[in-house]
Amino acid sequence: MEVKEADAKYLVPVRRRPIKLGALPADWDVIELATRATIQSGIAKNANAALRDPVAVPYLRVANVQDGYLDLREVALIEIERSDLNRYAVLPGDVLMNEGGDLDKLGRGALWHGQIDPCVHQNHVFVVRCKAGLVPEYLNAWTSTAQARRYFMLAGRQTTNLASINKTSLGELTVAVPPTEGEQREIAKAISDTDALIDSLEQLLTKKRQIKQGAMQELLTGKRRLPGFIKAWTHTTLAQVADMKSGLAITASRLQETYPYPCYGGNGQRGFTDSFTHEGSYALIGRQGALCGNVCLAKGRFYASEHAVVVTTHKNVDVIWLHYVLIRMNLNQYSESSAQPGLSVEKLLKLELNLPEFSEQQAIGEILADIDADIEVLEMRLAKTRILKQAMAQALLTGRIRLVEPTT
Repeated sequence: MEVKEADAKYLVPVRRRPIKLGALPADWDVIELATRATIQSGIAKNANAALRDPVAVPYLRVANVQDGYLDLREVALIEIERSDLNRYAVLPGDVLMNEGGDLDKLGRGALWHGQIDPCVHQNHVFVVRCKAGLVPEYLNAWTSTAQARRYFMLAGRQTTNLASINKTSLGELTVAVPPTEGEQREIAKAISDTDALIDSLEQLLTKKRQIKQGAMQELLTGKRRLPGFIKAWTHTTLAQVADMKSGLAITASRLQETYPYPCYGGNGQRGFTDSFTHEGSYALIGRQGALCGNVCLAKGRFYASEHAVVVTTHKNVDVIWLHYVLIRMNLNQYSESSAQPGLSVEKLLKLELNLPEFSEQQAIGEILADIDADIEVLEMRLAKTRILKQAMAQALLTGRIRLVEPTT
């Protein structure tokens, strides 16, 4: 699927009006949410309530309403009065918004498409039901803008552990609204199309990572041999295939983004510095910290700090192959428990492995490296698409780009 920038068919009118949300097209309205939508509170769970005519129905909780999507893998049931079913029902087209949680998650929401019928919502999830002049899909997109998120942060009431926003404050949310429902739908569709591309890229990335895990499991254990290789593998230890030594101490004052050489520590790359300790290709193992045991491949000139273990391979041992073997070993499981978890080089060198001939190591390493290269391309494409979506949404939701002819 290809990302296409929104088709700006018409220029925004020159006449604009400055408002709190910034400059908007002259034909747009600025409204409070309550003027074009009803906001409905949900049902509070009360295990001690005596019900005359109970009915068990699915109900949505805060955990089900994520930022822009619904997680319906676990939907709880609640018993309510049958007569209350219509009062608390969630209907297709409703915008679900969270009332409480972490401050940065207030107001997060998603559009309900009637996935479960009947279904109700708990009191910590608001149902926002749009009236004429406000399209639900557009409102759902607007709640993700920087302006809306800023409002939720300011309007939320912070307690020790949680934050919340009440029905009145939610109703006072300012929304910039295009003059026609048709334009609102066009804006929502453009954003939704980009969301669909992001979803497809995420699924493809997940599949690629699963392929890599499967390939590592089969190729690094000898369960599947590559064509042309039949020689038996040698059972050995890490001490017989590589040397391991910690890097050199370095202070934070020596790290600057403008310096040319990457510096690696216990959790991977930590910045750049003006000198290097090694040149070539080496596997690095994080030695200290919560993420000790993480493995990366460093190439070229780089600085290895005292919190990284540099793995120098012996003759006829391929460094790319060995770095994948070390990843599969899950070295973090060998960390020694203390206030600061760490790995013992002496213990690592005693770990056992099976060693193929050098040419088979190279072939295995090349295959896995090619998969990693595909994953990196997908990650970059996904990151760029997310940036494009954010910029496009901001332009569409503030009228800087118009998809229909502006009204006079």
